[in-house]
Amino acid sequence: MSIFAIGDTHLSLCSDKPMDIFKGWSDYTKRLHKNWCAIINENDTVVIPGDISWAMDLEGAKKDFEFLNELPGKKVLLKGNHDYWWATMKKMDEFLNENQFKSIQILFNNTIEIGDFAICGTRGWFFDDDAKDAQKVLAREVGRLKMSIDCAKATGKEPIVFLHYPPINELAICEPIMQVLTENKIRRCYYGHLHGESLKRAYRNEYDGIKFDVVSADFLEFSPKLIEKS
Repeated sequence: MSIFAIGDTHLSLCSDKPMDIFKGWSDYTKRLHKNWCAIINENDTVVIPGDISWAMDLEGAKKDFEFLNELPGKKVLLKGNHDYWWATMKKMDEFLNENQFKSIQILFNNTIEIGDFAICGTRGWFFDDDAKDAQKVLAREVGRLKMSIDCAKATGKEPIVFLHYPPINELAICEPIMQVLTENKIRRCYYGHLHGESLKRAYRNEYDGIKFDVVSADFLEFSPKLIEKS
């Protein structure tokens, strides 16, 4: 019942959005499948913190979900900035049930218990977005993170936080997100979103008692990272 993570799978099995054009992404779907099957068993859980599929709606994402559902283990999905298929929890649950995607769960204002741990998190937001509604978006994400962590703490189990956007890098800190993490004494936080040159600024150390690490698929060479071994 080990916990793994890998973000930014950017699946496009039924859309014309090839990632192979980017350095390091050649044959990435085949590589992901091979590496996943080599290390994940049916009792394991893999958290995918955002940018899961390029599809524009749930129906368009069906082949990508079929691909994930057929991989070993349980999968926990949360939203990334490119997950345009994302919908209400009700619609996503109906989609999963109707298509018998029984190995997939959605993390959205809730928590998912795995052994002695409670998985929680949200998309997060940019450090320095100065767009008109940016502060409203950030405040909403802070609220969702608080809600998810509260759900996790109510279980009595250790919360492990996953975000899509990094809350910290070598140059800056997203203070509202960081405040939630520190106030709730979170010990571990994992994030994705970063690719290519931006990975050079990824923060992979401890800050204020919290261990941070990046789990973007290309950074992991398309092999899920072990978070907690059972």
